[in-house]
This record gives sequence, C-alpha cells and structure tokens, in this order.
Amino acid sequence: MRSSYKEKTVTIGADTKLAEGTVLSRRAMLVALAALPLAACQQAVMNDRNPALFSDGDTTGWYVGSMPDKPHDVPLVDRSKMRPELNRQTVDYPGNEKPGTIVVDIDKRFLYLVQPGNKALRYGVGVGRQGFSWKGVATIGNKTVWPDWRPTPTMVRLNPKLPAHMAAGVDNPLGARALYLYQGGRDILFRIHGTNEPWSIGEQVSSGCIRMLNEDVVDLYSRVPVGTTVLVRRNGQWRV
Repeated sequence: MRSSYKEKTVTIGADTKLAEGTVLSRRAMLVALAALPLAACQQAVMNDRNPALFSDGDTTGWYVGSMPDKPHDVPLVDRSKMRPELNRQTVDYPGNEKPGTIVVDIDKRFLYLVQPGNKALRYGVGVGRQGFSWKGVATIGNKTVWPDWRPTPTMVRLNPKLPAHMAAGVDNPLGARALYLYQGGRDILFRIHGTNEPWSIGEQVSSGCIRMLNEDVVDLYSRVPVGTTVLVRRNGQWRV
C-alpha cells in the first residue's frame, strides 16, 4: 500500500503544483470543496456529531492493510473504528423492488442491493448534507475503475484555484470506483463512489453524492451492470 496516507499535499498528476505555480494542501482542497454547491462529489469535512474525527486528513490508524487492485491497491479500513451496523452484511429486506435494484436510504445512511428472497446486501454510506434537488428514477449510465476527478464549470467559477484535474489514486475524492447516475440518458453529475475519508461513512457530510468505503464500492461495482436502477429515499419518500 502506498505511503501517501500521511502526506499533507494532494497529488495532481505527476506533481502537486497547480497551473498558477502554487501548491494545494489537502486541508486547502477540502476547505475549498466544502464551500461549493452540489454535484461533482466534492469532499466536505464538517461533522456535527463527531468533529474530533476530522484530523486534517491524516488517516493514520484507519487502515489495516490493502487489497490488491490495479492500478492501485485498495486500502482496507479498520472496521473496529466504525459502528457495526455500517459493515457490509446481508439483511432482511421487506421492500418490493426487483433483485438487482440499488436502494439508498438517506436518513438511515444505508445502501441496499436487493437480492432474491426478501434479502439485500446492505452497505453503510455517507450522504449529502444538502440533500438532493432532483426527483425520479435514476440508472447507472457509466462505471469507472479508479476514476479521475474534474470540477464542474460552476465549481471552477466559484473557486478558480481548484485544479482542473486530479488523477486517479487513493487521494482522489472519487476513490477506487465510481458509478455515474443518469436520467433520460443524461449524466446528472451525481455519483456513488469510494472515499478516502472512512470516518465520513454513516454521516451526512458530502455535498450531494453517495460515498462508500473503497472496499465496499469495489464490491458493489462488481455486482451491478450499467443500466441498474437506483432509488433514493429521504424522509420516507423516493427522491433520486
């Protein structure tokens, strides 16, 4: 596993320098992204329930090894630091969705992959602080292994210091995998993706997207094809 978990700078391509010739620290990146609106899956570092978890991006002690993957190994989280219910597990599922459907419960911070026989694989997730502003049924329109990250034009307009591109890697906000949500054949800029902030799972801290542990999003990615239906429930109602 790479030793960059302790580094304080964000790797952008082959080096850490922006176009302006400045260096963007991890703290600066997180603060800048947290101030921006929905979409593009920016990381946020506010946590009302347990602010002590956020330690300037230092993940020392959170990882216990790695899982082989290409082109980067997947860091494995020490599950003892998380609430047991957030672990990936098979649970009873009383809903009437078809097997293979992804169901996200924003309030409970769970993602369900519906299985036959009224069962589901349940994953703990982090969700958006601001909620969703779009409704309906989404589908997975694209899937990417170790995706790059690019800010939207709106994000760049609000903060010109953001990098135009962040290469794939363990420091990338999208993590090891990304599932891109579409409506009507159009990318709506919401993702189900990995995270390099494992303490945010089970919290309402991101700016819109659904984040998972990297090892969990790798597992989900392997189970669902493009075209999978995604439903998101908030306050007892479906909002996708």
